[in-house]
Amino acid sequence: MTPSDAPLVELTPAAADLVRRLREAHGPLMFHQSGGCCDGSAPMCYQDGEFRTGNSDVLLASLTVDGVAERVPFWMSKSQFEVWAHTRLIVDVVAGRGSGFSLEAPEGVRFLIRSRLVGA
Repeated sequence: MTPSDAPLVELTPAAADLVRRLREAHGPLMFHQSGGCCDGSAPMCYQDGEFRTGNSDVLLASLTVDGVAERVPFWMSKSQFEVWAHTRLIVDVVAGRGSGFSLEAPEGVRFLIRSRLVGA
């Protein structure tokens, strides 16, 4: 796979495992990363449709996760995407409590973005 063929967003194995568990508990999911308040640029996981997207958001990917029936959309605010456009986003999971808005908050972990420069 060449850098230009790589997906804009990918999940680490730990993040994929957490997505499977959250899907089992909550139904279809979505991610949104705003770069605003409430954990800054951390990706937030919601039940699909719980976060309303609009003209100020960009759909970066519909993630395929083994064991999850439907794809998981990953949205980002346009202004945040302008900052991250030159990277591949890697959704990971780390110990610690993130925002109370994101579904993983009660699990004692939080989603985190790591990135890799396109072409690097």
